[in-house]
Amino acid sequence: MTLRVRLNGRDLLLDVDPQRRLLDVLRDELRLTGSKEGCGEGECGACTVLLDGEPVCSCLVPAGQVDGSEIMTVEGLGDGELLSAVQDALVRFGGTQCGICTPGIAVCATAALRREPDASAERLRELLAGNLCRCTGYQLVIDALCAAARPAAGPSGEGAP
Repeated sequence: MTLRVRLNGRDLLLDVDPQRRLLDVLRDELRLTGSKEGCGEGECGACTVLLDGEPVCSCLVPAGQVDGSEIMTVEGLGDGELLSAVQDALVRFGGTQCGICTPGIAVCATAALRREPDASAERLRELLAGNLCRCTGYQLVIDALCAAARPAAGPSGEGAP
């Protein structure tokens, strides 16, 4: 099946088996390995991508369902070597450790902050509930996202908007 997609800002035609998982197409055929397979069951969020602006677990999406869609992976968040505000904050605040969950968190957080740029730390915890991390304990991730949302703010999210 030939699919038309807009992937990370580029229009592509993909000849793929429509039953293949989107995660496998991204990683194996397109060599976009930022999205990780954590659980393969949609429970951990490590494979999160934006599909038409909404976060989805790419391990649960058959490739045939993305025809005509816009897909954004973690590779598309920044601009070349320049990290997005969310990616930069995750690095600066130590919100990354082993790296398995980081791409999914960055993608999900980007969508969350686009929808709710003034989200409180508590609300950000709710919005990221589908992303599991075994390393950071989440506080550093939330500190980073508060800083990304309000660059002049400190880790607690308080300060100039």
